[in-house]
Amino acid sequence: MRINYYGLKSIYLHEMDRFLRTLGQSLLSPVISTSLYFIVFGSVIGSYVQNIDGISYGSYIVPGLLMLTLLTQSISNTSFGIFFPKFNGTIYEILAAPISTFEIVLAFVSAGATKTLIVGIVIFLTSMFFVDVQVQFPLLMIFLLILVSFTFALFGFLIGLLSKNFEQMSIVPSLVITPMVFLGGSLYSLDMLPKFWQIVTYFNPVVYLINGLRFSFYGISDFNIWLSIGTMVLFLLICITFVSVILKKGYNIKS
Repeated sequence: MRINYYGLKSIYLHEMDRFLRTLGQSLLSPVISTSLYFIVFGSVIGSYVQNIDGISYGSYIVPGLLMLTLLTQSISNTSFGIFFPKFNGTIYEILAAPISTFEIVLAFVSAGATKTLIVGIVIFLTSMFFVDVQVQFPLLMIFLLILVSFTFALFGFLIGLLSKNFEQMSIVPSLVITPMVFLGGSLYSLDMLPKFWQIVTYFNPVVYLINGLRFSFYGISDFNIWLSIGTMVLFLLICITFVSVILKKGYNIKS
């Protein structure tokens, strides 16, 4: 299959240009929010919880806060990226261009993942000003950051396709993903929960993502690292399948 690199590049650069034009909202807002988390949770709660698994509380919550940023940013960036052309009608220009649906998805998802990784790197650097951060497996951390960014950017693309208004587009990040992150061990160890709630937490897929990233930082996890990676790969395959079916049928696009 011959790829239209010019069309792919045009969509990618257009999305990145929009990111640069709204740099204050796209970059500054997550940094301020994360800094407040470190000030409130790291300082206040950290004074009561000295350490978890031999790690200071402030350092322990870094992977969880980083995962929160990755999930919300990757979803919102890509969902808005594909929804806005639908909203103003320019989606038909993209569909009429000599570019395949695969290239359209690749361009939007790559741009969304790139923006998410940039924000993630800034958040990671910001955390170093508040706590001592050590990365035992840097290559694994990079792999997980890229995998999570692309997977949930694709999930965001799916949300943007299915959404018919801005309210529907914001439901999943705000009312589903954020609570799942906070209930997925981002700010605590599962060992701190009663047995019943530990079992309930096992059904939260985000807990495996957080633990996988935490393992790359400190070598500790409530689960086997391969279970975390497998969960992400499985969700990626599910997203690919749904996006392929929806684009093939033109649902909520060709109307």
